[in-house]
Amino acid sequence: MNTRFLTRAGALAAAAGFAITMSACSDGGSDDAADETTSTEETMAEEETTAEMAGEFGAACSAVPADGEGSFAGMADDPVATAASNNPELSTLVTAVTEADLVDTLNTAEDITVFAPVNSAFAAIPEADLNAVLADQEMLTGILTYHVVAGELAPEALAGEHTTLQGETLTVAGSGEDFTVNDSAAVVCGNVQTANATVYLIDSVLMP
Repeated sequence: MNTRFLTRAGALAAAAGFAITMSACSDGGSDDAADETTSTEETMAEEETTAEMAGEFGAACSAVPADGEGSFAGMADDPVATAASNNPELSTLVTAVTEADLVDTLNTAEDITVFAPVNSAFAAIPEADLNAVLADQEMLTGILTYHVVAGELAPEALAGEHTTLQGETLTVAGSGEDFTVNDSAAVVCGNVQTANATVYLIDSVLMP
């Protein structure tokens, strides 16, 4: 009787131990699965953030047409001067580029960054002064090429000092989606892609 009792007790104890072991293994598996799920979610969040940062940014981007050749997608298909000519926010700049005979120069350049003043930037210049600049091709060329630097600068590489096609340097300060150029112009719509350039629309005309 005692032997049978001990045998049954041993069997019950072994079964209980097996159940505890299985429960521990099951809990460990749940923790591992939870860790993997968390890691996957974090990776996806990081990828989404990177994708968002890679796009256009800035308050003035809302003024760019949603579709057509002047939209962001349309501009990406054309070289920079042609792309700008299709964007209504850059019509005065296009007029200046045409007067300076720089259309072909900009369209055939490879991998450049253009700081493009929007129409309101030119409107802030007294009309007499603006007309005088537009009539002086040498001065106009110097001003416009001062807005162009070599290399297509992504937002994370934008801050710093850059040599312009005009020969002098300009300085960009800021980070994220908040940048100023020479402490006088703010980027109002950035990281706009064209076939040969990255464009940052600014709210003031830069002077060498």
